[in-house]
Amino acid sequence: MSNTDHWNDVYGNKSEAELSWHQDSPSVGLDLMKKAGLTTKSAVIDIGAGTSRLMERLLELDLDDLSALDLSESALAAVRVRLGEREKSVKWIVADITRWKPTQTYDVWHDRAVFHFLVKYEDRIAYIQRLSQCVAPGGHAIIATFASDGPEKCSGLPVARYSPTSLAETLGADFSIVTHQFHLHHTPWGTEQSFQYSLFRRDN
Repeated sequence: MSNTDHWNDVYGNKSEAELSWHQDSPSVGLDLMKKAGLTTKSAVIDIGAGTSRLMERLLELDLDDLSALDLSESALAAVRVRLGEREKSVKWIVADITRWKPTQTYDVWHDRAVFHFLVKYEDRIAYIQRLSQCVAPGGHAIIATFASDGPEKCSGLPVARYSPTSLAETLGADFSIVTHQFHLHHTPWGTEQSFQYSLFRRDN
């Protein structure tokens, strides 16, 4: 099964209560965006948006340059239905991040739990190339992954776990770490998953 088919199957056949990564509020990511200097004029992209509540929260803050990217058309379709008329205020991008061709730059790149699925070296390089294309010098990236003591798999797929230091080393010299936060995510059925959230600034 292809990655696209896998994620369309997941989002098409499971309720949010059956998704281990579901969270009622994307509060950690939002807090880090504010630390990055988020304003109503900031251009923001959510990588691996899935059915996250992030777009709702950003629309409530009156941001008007918002993009949501996901491999699963089913996931994005569900969010568009949930948003109703407000969905017209978001650019919806159905794409594989490792093959995507960006058309603009962003002040804030947000990724909660996509990068850790890229267990192949060539996929990580492709991701970092697009990150570097999209985030101009002075811009910021928030990347959340399973922490070093987090799960070894998610949705039946292997993941690569990171510390803030190892993630910074993987991204390379163009991105410097501003701050990080460890977070224990509670799944809808009550188990704990250890995450690290790192905020980076694009320097060069």
